[in-house]
Amino acid sequence: MSDAASAIAIEDLRFRWQPTRDWVLDIPRLAIARGESVFLAGPSGSGKTSLLSLITGIAQPTEGCVRILDTRIDHLRGAARDRFRADHFGIVFQLFNLLPYLSVLENVLLSCEFSAARAQRAARRSGTPAGEAVRLLGRLGLTDPQLHRRPATELSVGQQQRVAAARALIGSPPVIVADEPTSALDADLRTEFVTLLLQEVVEAGSALLFVSHDRQLAAAFDREVDLRRFAPAPTPP
Repeated sequence: MSDAASAIAIEDLRFRWQPTRDWVLDIPRLAIARGESVFLAGPSGSGKTSLLSLITGIAQPTEGCVRILDTRIDHLRGAARDRFRADHFGIVFQLFNLLPYLSVLENVLLSCEFSAARAQRAARRSGTPAGEAVRLLGRLGLTDPQLHRRPATELSVGQQQRVAAARALIGSPPVIVADEPTSALDADLRTEFVTLLLQEVVEAGSALLFVSHDRQLAAAFDREVDLRRFAPAPTPP
């Protein structure tokens, strides 16, 4: 796969949090195509959170490079990296990170507040960013307009998760990263949520990197990547 066809392209990546600490990741090459859905697996401590931090530009590689949509994100300075993340990434956090003082609709629209590019893409799809937020909430099973006006934290866990997904999806960001988004849900809700998320991602043409300990979900994705294959060699004593 050429880098031009990749949403995410990693080469010769090695990473550790401190110079005196052990290596966390050693990835010669990893590419995720535009429009591809990838299930990222690995036990606790295998580097899943570290890899997401590197892909989204929150952390910088110790060695090697990370390209997102042909841009070396590890070469961008702090403010430019933040703008790039806001424009090109949709992130579903494990604990949702919804703001309790905002309504459901306002939480979804936050992504457009931080990115004019996403606001424009949302408006092209549904007339206005608010119209696109309502569409996404409806696709994710939250159709009641009265619910849209309620504080997000008054919703059930399953409903909050869908709000977080709508916030990540609005404005059709080219890369969606979901970090253990189903960990608080029962089996039926997990399966339903993944189905809805994948449907929306396919329509938007976004790449999806989905992190989970639940290997039963992996079959729904285009392929699975197990981080254990990138475990660094032990440091000699």
